[in-house]
Amino acid sequence: MKPIWIVDDDQSIRFVLEKALLREQLPSRSFTNARDVIAALEEDKAPQVLVSDIRMPGGSGLDLLDKVKAKYPGLPVIIMTAYSDLDSAVSAFQGGAFEYLPKPFDLSKAVELIRRAVEESQREEVADEALTEAPEMLGQAPAMQDVFRAIGRLSQSNVTVMITGESGSGKELVARALHKHSPRANGPFVAINTAAIPKDLLESELFGHERGAFTGAQTMRRGRFEQADGGTLFLDEIGDMPFDLQTRLLRVLSDGHFYRVGGHSAVKTNVRVIAATHQNLEQRVKEGVFREDLFHRLNVIRLRLPALRERREDIPMLTRHFLQQSARQLGVEPKRISEAALAWIGQFAFPGNVRQLENMCHWLTVMAPAQVIEPKDLPPEVAVTELPLTSPVLAAPSAEPAVLVQASMEVAAPPTGPDAPAVHPAFDGGWEQGLEAEARTLLSTDRSDVWDTLTARFESRLIQAALAATRGRRIDAAQKLGIGRNTITRKIQELDLE
Repeated sequence: MKPIWIVDDDQSIRFVLEKALLREQLPSRSFTNARDVIAALEEDKAPQVLVSDIRMPGGSGLDLLDKVKAKYPGLPVIIMTAYSDLDSAVSAFQGGAFEYLPKPFDLSKAVELIRRAVEESQREEVADEALTEAPEMLGQAPAMQDVFRAIGRLSQSNVTVMITGESGSGKELVARALHKHSPRANGPFVAINTAAIPKDLLESELFGHERGAFTGAQTMRRGRFEQADGGTLFLDEIGDMPFDLQTRLLRVLSDGHFYRVGGHSAVKTNVRVIAATHQNLEQRVKEGVFREDLFHRLNVIRLRLPALRERREDIPMLTRHFLQQSARQLGVEPKRISEAALAWIGQFAFPGNVRQLENMCHWLTVMAPAQVIEPKDLPPEVAVTELPLTSPVLAAPSAEPAVLVQASMEVAAPPTGPDAPAVHPAFDGGWEQGLEAEARTLLSTDRSDVWDTLTARFESRLIQAALAATRGRRIDAAQKLGIGRNTITRKIQELDLE
């Protein structure tokens, strides 16, 4: 791993952080001023994480942040600041800081923050590697070849494009491909999901705001239209945009001018807009919830993405690709999949489309017991009759992360032995009733470890589900479960989940 760079003119701060990182087996390198850091960046590779004070001789930490982000936009930078510098720290977020660390700081919290930054940096490296090595899009089906041809025809155009298709079908991938092969390829690609942002914040996200425009607006902030100037702005789920904001969007598309929230001067922007939706916009127009003039402004070129069930011949290729990709992200050996298992997968409807297949491959990478995936290893929704009931079981993600569900009961005898789970008659009360039935069965014996047995099985499933949902990232899994990093590490060891 690359070292963590510490920049501070205070020797005691550098010493304390160096020793703490050494105990955590994290390499480090220290600097007394920003000037030396900039010189080192010219000579050496970028660090894993940069931790910098704000006020130092030879240049401030905020100036250093600007220069580092210009050269290494994916590098996490932690800004250290005294309490009186809190306003500067807030400004640092606008410059792309990963987090700020107020002084005096708790050493364990500082190390934990640096660890989170290291994990973020490693995820960025994996993502960059995947983007470099993997093709933009995969598909041999005729429907996908039509999409590829359309992207080719639009490669030298700046025309507005509307991408339609079901959720999870890859609309953002198409938008990125349109940007990459356009005259604006050297400009920024900025994406925003209009359905994921609360209505009260969406206007500020799109158009920015002036300082003091509303409570909490301590600094001027550029919106997505300004950030995408000279490039492409991808408006995902445009059908869910609030009606009053549609009027403002229409104005920008018409003449390229807009006002920041609380602003009085028009801002000019040069942006190509690509919109996407899974909804029927013509129907939304008839219902009066989407402006007809905006619809015609966006619907210059329409590109429809096929659902995965319409291109089943691509499923084997996509499955192998996602298994390789998941293995790279988790740092494990890629798993192979048998033809029998592929046949099962190929029969599934995939309501979550390509995203669901990708999530399934992440689940298989974590949960499949052998190096070759067989039909019995597939998640319940794909191969229902292949899986036994063992009380609550871990199911694979559909279009969303993993959840606990009850699997089918249509199988032969369960495992035997003192710790083997019992099989009960069908029930409709969910996993809680299954747990109660399991407990009753064990309590009817002469066992005296029922609490420990069921608790261990429950914790094991819960931790495995959290790890599957976070793609193996322990800190993220611990946060989702509401427990500490040390707790989840200890439980993994106690439950033999390594």
